[in-house]
Amino acid sequence: MNILFQIDGGLGKSIMATAMVKVIKKRYKNSNLIVITAYPDVFLNNPNVSKVYNTNNINGFYLKYIKDQKCKIFVEDPYRNEDFILDKPIKLFKTWCEIYNLRYNNEQPEIYLTQPELDYFKPYYITDKPILAMQTNGGPIDTGYQYAWTRDIPEPTVLEIINHYKNDYTIIHIKRKDQKVYPDVMQALDGYRSIAILLQLSNKRLLMDSFSQHLAAALDKKSTVCWISTKPEIFGYKMHGNIKANPFTKEPSLHEAAYQPFSLSQDIHSIPYNDLKEIFNKNKIIESINQQ
Repeated sequence: MNILFQIDGGLGKSIMATAMVKVIKKRYKNSNLIVITAYPDVFLNNPNVSKVYNTNNINGFYLKYIKDQKCKIFVEDPYRNEDFILDKPIKLFKTWCEIYNLRYNNEQPEIYLTQPELDYFKPYYITDKPILAMQTNGGPIDTGYQYAWTRDIPEPTVLEIINHYKNDYTIIHIKRKDQKVYPDVMQALDGYRSIAILLQLSNKRLLMDSFSQHLAAALDKKSTVCWISTKPEIFGYKMHGNIKANPFTKEPSLHEAAYQPFSLSQDIHSIPYNDLKEIFNKNKIIESINQQ
């Protein structure tokens, strides 16, 4: 039997979906699991997956996998599920499984790196100090702005963290090329698999709700993760030190998104704080990083 599993959305969601393919394969052990995603390399070397296709390259799919064949189609998106839209504190993994009538048993994401990859990328990250890996901003490229208050770590907080650790750690920043360049940090290589190597080699990690926190979980690397409008109860992992933002100091605007209170890409004009320094308690972040 062919099982067609399509993942819409960003890189982080595809990394989360590596837990889902494990659940699917447990239920349908002898199936051919075909994954459709915008990020096929997330599933490289994954033993649960028979074939991976890029979302933009599935011409002829019907004839190859569906017509006159026994198959199951898993294309429903958990982001369109009622429990998710109503902001119920249910793990996205569990919601995803319930949509497909699968049992979630705390499966976690998995990434399969190879020794040649490690050998290739490791020399770039050799330093004379331990590594603090840091992702402060998320979102796709060419959004038109560098900072989205709904999930990015604000600049004053980032600068305080850098100043606290720069003498004892090589700080390596995971960022898009169009995002802010901070002083006293080194930029990570492009490409999520090279970033996986960085996280694997790092001693400490400060992340936000973006692909890197899912990647760290897949690599079993406890990290400090900062949360603002999204929730660790839905998207996070118990292994991480999850730091929630302070309560809003202004009335929030709820006019930017359709099915959620906020859009992940809201810019500074709608921020429900009087000052960027109000968003996080830097001491809580530092305490969490030190506990790794």
